[in-house]
Amino acid sequence: MELTGKVIAVLPLQSGTSNRNGKDWKKQEYVIETVNEQYPHRLCFNLWGDRIDQFNIQDGELITVSFDIDAREYNGRWYNDIRAWKIDRNAPQAAPSATPAAAPAGAPAPFPPAPVATPDFSATGNSDDDLPF
Repeated sequence: MELTGKVIAVLPLQSGTSNRNGKDWKKQEYVIETVNEQYPHRLCFNLWGDRIDQFNIQDGELITVSFDIDAREYNGRWYNDIRAWKIDRNAPQAAPSATPAAAPAGAPAPFPPAPVATPDFSATGNSDDDLPF
């Protein structure tokens, strides 16, 4: 999956030692917010190990995140894990447009909007009352 947005939070680095194999690990989480939408969405994703230094994500950057979603169970509860595997800094910065985009050649024309019917309340029988009921 993939999402483009602006980095709005870089959470603290977490690290420790694995109980299973004794190796050190590190994880960092980031929050991005989609841009140019009427209702922006936020996503908290994480990077593990060397990918943290490889991508070096900074607050305020516009990025496209490619990620996988998985879930895991711990003590009878389930938790989602959104793990990024690719970060693209060449995210397009398209400005919102008031006109719809042109359809590609050969594509069918979109349907025109349906007319909205307005009820006629003048035939209620009582000319003194302008309420519809």
